[in-house]
Amino acid sequence: MRVCPILLFTYIRFDTLKKTIAALKMNMLAKDSDLYIFSDGPKRGTDAQKVKEIRAFLRSITGFKSVSISESPTNKGLANSIISGVSEVMTFSDTVIVLEDDLITTPNFLTYMNSSLNEYQSKRKVFSISGFSFDFGIESKSQEETYFLYRSWSWGWATWKDRWIDIDWEVSDYNTFKKSKTLRKEMKRGGSDVYGMLKRQMEGSLDSWDIRWFYHQFKVNGITLFPLYSKVYNDGFDADATHTTGSNKRYLPSLDIKNSPGVQFPKRLEVKDKYQNLFLKKVGIKARVFSKLETLFLKYFTHK
Repeated sequence: MRVCPILLFTYIRFDTLKKTIAALKMNMLAKDSDLYIFSDGPKRGTDAQKVKEIRAFLRSITGFKSVSISESPTNKGLANSIISGVSEVMTFSDTVIVLEDDLITTPNFLTYMNSSLNEYQSKRKVFSISGFSFDFGIESKSQEETYFLYRSWSWGWATWKDRWIDIDWEVSDYNTFKKSKTLRKEMKRGGSDVYGMLKRQMEGSLDSWDIRWFYHQFKVNGITLFPLYSKVYNDGFDADATHTTGSNKRYLPSLDIKNSPGVQFPKRLEVKDKYQNLFLKKVGIKARVFSKLETLFLKYFTHK
């Protein structure tokens, strides 16, 4: 099996970064994997020392086939960093596995990712592979290990060059799209929040690569493979987070504790109603309202 390069994007999150690297090194395929690290430059003067300390740590990393470090002199922001970093590596690789500096992986994360990339390489309907999965409360005796959804997820993911290179990051057809009630309704298969995110992106109040990534996936009718038991835990709900702040309760996954090197794939390239409905409950309006209330509760008692 060909081993895919790993891309890791980091900024100033030293504590979570060290956990991310430690967990990744425990992966079965770590020593066979090339690791490409992209360190963003300081956004403000007070971040310069943190960036310096992180870069010193990055140069000490071992345990992989190779480690390459790209240090940006300026602050690109996460969206531009990921778009440019993935595009750069895809000039010499047909596949990428992407992580950020607050994601803790299980020891079979890389095996799952590489196996999935190999399995669906020629099946372009499969747009990406997700390492994260919500906890659907399904007992471990379930015979299914993986499932498909219409929506991608950015907490440990992988894709192929031929899915990535055609994305219109400017979303030049947005004005046509937003006028179509039919298209907006169809897009909500990915969740009731996606149109609002795309709208904020186009109006300039959000800087997100993944909503534009999902919009392209929606347009080409792509699907994403998920593991029933998550290979990724997001440890990034804290003060240094750019996008993941507040309560993490609804995102707490049921982690894969078996760590099997094998992967059982769905028999058909289709989204099952069972998983679609469970997912929509996790990202639906009611779930988001409860999450915001939990966040307010945490802030109140944290600052009391």
